This record gives sequence, C-alpha cells and structure tokens, in this order.
Amino acid sequence: MSPDDERNDGLFGGSGETRTRLPEGEGGGQDVYGGARRSGRSSRSSSRSLVTVVGVVVLLIAAIAFANRGGESSSQGGDGDGKKAGAAATAPSGEKPVDGKTSGIASGFAKSEQGAQSAAANYVVPLGSAEMFSKARRDEILRAVMAPSSVNSFEARLDRAYTAGFFKNVGLNEDGTTPNGYQFVSRTSPIGTKVTSYSGDQATVEVWCSGLLGLAGERSTKPVTNSWFTITMKLAWTNGDWKATTHTQKDGPAPVPGDDRASGSDEISKAVEGYGGFTYAR
Repeated sequence: MSPDDERNDGLFGGSGETRTRLPEGEGGGQDVYGGARRSGRSSRSSSRSLVTVVGVVVLLIAAIAFANRGGESSSQGGDGDGKKAGAAATAPSGEKPVDGKTSGIASGFAKSEQGAQSAAANYVVPLGSAEMFSKARRDEILRAVMAPSSVNSFEARLDRAYTAGFFKNVGLNEDGTTPNGYQFVSRTSPIGTKVTSYSGDQATVEVWCSGLLGLAGERSTKPVTNSWFTITMKLAWTNGDWKATTHTQKDGPAPVPGDDRASGSDEISKAVEGYGGFTYAR
C-alpha cells in the first residue's frame, strides 16, 4: 500500500520530506529542507544561548503581566455567550466543555461553528490512536464519531486498509498486536481548527494536527517519528450532535525542524506510559 492509499483510506499521520517556504523577510523567501541543520555547529551553540536568554526574558514579562492583571476582566476570552470577541489566535475559545461521552469519546457538542470545531478536534484524537489497530475498538470508535449513514462504508474501507502488510510496515505483528518487548505508539494531537463552510446542519472543519507513529524499543527498526498533517472533516448535525460523514488528510503545514536531541526508546516509552492523551480539545 502506498502512502497515498493510506491517506485516502483515512489513516492519519503522513510521512516524507516536507518542503517549507519561509515568508518574505525571513530568509528571502527561500525554500528550506531543514536548513537549520545545515548551519555550522558553532552557530548552534550561540543560537541556543540566545534562545535561552530570550526565553527567560519572555517568561519574566509574562509573569509580570499576569501579576499586574489583578481582577481585570479579559477582553480576549469572548463575551458571555461564548462567542469569540477579537480573541487572539492562541487564546482559548469555544462553548462550555461538553459533559457527555460515548464509548469514552466526548459527545453532546453545541450546534454552532464552535461546537463543530470542538467535535472535529475531539474526533481526530481517537481516529489517529493506537486503538484503531484493534478491529473491535476501531468499529466502536467509528460508531461513536461517524454519522450512522457513513459507519458501514468506513468500516469496510478501514478493514481493507488495516491489513497484515500494513501492520508489518509499522512494526506490528501480522495480527496487529505489538511484539514482545516493544511499545506501539500512535497519537494525534490537534493544534488548531478552522471552519471552511457552515450551514446550520452541515459543517466542514479543517484540523491541523501533529502525530506520533512508531514502535518504541531498544532494537526497533520502526522508531517513533513525528509528522504534521491537516484533516478535513465534514460533519452533519445528527440526533442532537455533530457526527462526521467524511474525512480526508493532506501533509503539512510542517514547521522547520529544530535542534532537539532525539530521545532514546526507553525515554519515549516512559513518556507514552506517563503522559495520558486528551479526550477534549478547545
């Protein structure tokens, strides 16, 4: 199965080299393939020192601003109706978090653009999780997040995608189980959402995501790697909640890789065990 086939079948977490074009004024608009790694070793040391100093200054400024804020009401968090009122891109937004859950997945979203964004952000998490590699759990997830009219077609598509060959390609046994002594990692984290169309009972939402995929273990030939991709999800208002009818995936936008040291398999395994995933985003 080719990477394109995997994306078309709804599998999350693309791979491959991503070409990034810096904006004008930041390197003259040149194309970059991880250009930071081509700079000299000596410049890395000075850059890290500068970043450290700048980071400390930023933290101090943030702490001072927080202390001086006192009891003032925020003008960025939206009004009492939960609507955004000139909120910054990084400010929290959306309706009051939902209380309901279906098969462990958040449900009962508001019938609004914000509710549709919240639903899409929540749904990409289980759809990109390691639980999707189990047939029984995969079907349960699909019934929780997909519109009833779309469940059967998606079950059939994903059954064709999650084959013995695909399992072997990601480092698993042919039946989808994890080899002894290893830990399989598959996680999707929503970074941001955007509504591209909305008509009351129908919505199309794009979710920018970061993903982890691979096998953590001392002798793993499929180490855990990071990828960036965007999910476009169409939703329909069904039985009092937003449910997905279709979703597609494309690579990027991907930032320029930094100088972070790659962690060892043991460190990755402990992180996966120690840090739980989120069931509610936005």
